[in-house]
Amino acid sequence: MRAVIQRVIQRVISASVSVEAVVVGEIGRGYVVLLGVEESDTLDDIDWLDDKIVNLRLFAGDPGGMERNILEVAGGILLVSQFTLFASTKKGARPSWHRAARPALAQPLCESMSHRLGELLGRPVANGQFGAMMQVALVNDGPVTLVIDTKARE
Repeated sequence: MRAVIQRVIQRVISASVSVEAVVVGEIGRGYVVLLGVEESDTLDDIDWLDDKIVNLRLFAGDPGGMERNILEVAGGILLVSQFTLFASTKKGARPSWHRAARPALAQPLCESMSHRLGELLGRPVANGQFGAMMQVALVNDGPVTLVIDTKARE
C-alpha cells in the first residue's frame, strides 16, 4: 500500500474532489491522501498507515518547525483512491498497472481506511469516488509532500 500525503495549510484554504463537476468531498486545513492499493495489501497495512498518518508531525508549532500532528491542529483528511501510484514504466511508453489491486480488493480496503481514519480523527474523512474520473483541487502549503510505503514501513 502506498499513500502520498500532501499537507494543505493556508488561511484561506480548500481541497476538494469532484466527479462530473459535482464536489463529492472537501476539507479545510489538513491532508490530501492519495491512496494506491496493491494485491498484497491487508487490513494490517491500513492499521499501520492510519496510525502513521495521524501521528506525523507536519504542522508548525514554533515558526519554521514541524511539531504538531493533524489531531493537534484539528485538521481534515481528503482520501482519494489512486491506482496509478502503482504504475510500472519499466517497459515502453505505456504504463502497466499489474501491481495495482483489482477493485474487488481495493475498494473495501479504501473504505476501511476511511472509516478507521475517521475514528482516529474523531470526525468523518472526506472521500473521492472509487473508480470514477475525479478532479482534485488543492492549495499545497510548503509544499510538503511525503510518500509512505507500508511494505518498507517508511
